[in-house]
Amino acid sequence: MSVVAASIYRNGRAVPDPSRPPEAPWRLEKGEFVWIGLFEPEEEELLTLAERFGLHPLAVEDARVAHQMPKLEIYGDQLFVVARTARLENDEICYGETAIFVGHNFIITVRHGSARAHTELRRHLETAPDRLKHGVDFVLHGVLDFIVDGYAPIIDAIEEEVLALESRSLDCPLDKEEIHRIFRLRRHLTRFSRMLGPMQEMSARLEHLDLPCVDPEMRPYFRDVNDHVRRVEARVGGLREVLRSVFDVGMLIEQQQQSIVTRKLAAWAAILAVPTAIAGLYGMNFEHMPELKWAFGYPTVLLVIAALCGLLYVRFRKVGWL
Repeated sequence: MSVVAASIYRNGRAVPDPSRPPEAPWRLEKGEFVWIGLFEPEEEELLTLAERFGLHPLAVEDARVAHQMPKLEIYGDQLFVVARTARLENDEICYGETAIFVGHNFIITVRHGSARAHTELRRHLETAPDRLKHGVDFVLHGVLDFIVDGYAPIIDAIEEEVLALESRSLDCPLDKEEIHRIFRLRRHLTRFSRMLGPMQEMSARLEHLDLPCVDPEMRPYFRDVNDHVRRVEARVGGLREVLRSVFDVGMLIEQQQQSIVTRKLAAWAAILAVPTAIAGLYGMNFEHMPELKWAFGYPTVLLVIAALCGLLYVRFRKVGWL
């Protein structure tokens, strides 16, 4: 059985009863609810719980098959929520999924690919019995808040790298590896942004949901989750803009340096063209070139070449080409 944890709660406190396994009929009394946590369960396990708690077949199918986008669906008086988890591993964002079934006296979480177990979350929620006695809606908020809080370390790590690239791009042109890194980061952020959009829509719907299993007093808590998602979404958008600017600045600096090199090459080509042209003129082997017999012809030509080259050099230095 892939049940990681299962607890019955009464008045905000766990009721110790290890004799009741999840597949057995739950004898829940009035004011009690059960929280069952599963990790990558088999189909038979989900069908057993579906039969016991009356879960909708479509929701069960979505919970069994991973890679669903974040969403919220209502089946009668039950709620089905899918949220995407994320973690940073070896410079790659790895995604998981948590499906949540919510009824008036039960909440079932089904995790796929998520490395962050809910053990610490359970302990944290159990330290606040006054709020936990609200019921399954408080646990739903806790799970969603736990998932959304996991986004922050990812964005912090990416932001640190983006700022380093930004600082580097202002000093010198980006090398090939850095350009590849920019495009990889933009690809990660684009995919992350595609996931955040449905997450934001889902959390916004929860804020205004009217169901027996969701207490209106919990709406401010779901609004807080929605605010967290929007802040992460804004940071992702900002980082994408910074990366675009870093790439543009890097290309501008590289173009500027290429332009400087081109101007220098053009200036030296113009200077070298003077002796080349004069040497070419006197290399045409005409018989009647009077200055060839002039005693001062050779030094005069050298002087003219030096003067013209010097004049061009000074001129190019003055305009900043050399």
